[in-house]
Amino acid sequence: MTIGVVAAMQCEADILLQEMQLSARETRCGKPVYTGTLCGKNIVLIACGVGKVNAAIGAQMLIDIYHARTLVNFGVAGGIRENTEIGQVYQIGKAVQYDFDLSVPNGTRIGTLDELQENFLPLAVLPESGLPMRALATGDRFNDNPGDFLLIRDYMDADIRDMEGGAVAQTALHAGIPCYQWKAISDKAGSNSSFEQYTANKLRALDRLRKTLPALFALLPCGD
Repeated sequence: MTIGVVAAMQCEADILLQEMQLSARETRCGKPVYTGTLCGKNIVLIACGVGKVNAAIGAQMLIDIYHARTLVNFGVAGGIRENTEIGQVYQIGKAVQYDFDLSVPNGTRIGTLDELQENFLPLAVLPESGLPMRALATGDRFNDNPGDFLLIRDYMDADIRDMEGGAVAQTALHAGIPCYQWKAISDKAGSNSSFEQYTANKLRALDRLRKTLPALFALLPCGD
């Protein structure tokens, strides 16, 4: 079974490449794709680019071209609530797209896809990993907008924000395959300094995530 891994930025992809036994590298649709193994498992990793469309393209490529039967998405993300700490790695139990809104025509909560009735999408988890579990909100914005902060924290009741996870979750849902997501906190929203924190803490968060990834991949089910 092939595990397809979606990383937004090259610096995020690089931390897994440091741990993989790499056998091939190619470029598809302008995106670098790496094939190899980790913990005896077949891995195809794509550095898809930032944002939901890039993430969905990358995830679907992994499914259609490389026949991935499990998706993994990892990377740095922003903490929203007090239950997140800079540098800590969390596994994501559910994800929502906070900038998707059909609440007026459909009468559903913000983030609910047109074909669904609930806004959060459930994700596969590894209880034996020991990682704390949190809820993720995804949107195509990196800012300190107070409205976004309150929407994510109070309306969505989410703990972490990023720009890819919700789209990968949606792609996996329609493909009928499991999706695992792990996020390391690089900044805390709501302080009007998210980008400054991200710049100062990105490498620390990535290093913590790099040290955690081999144990997580070792726990992933092998499938058929």
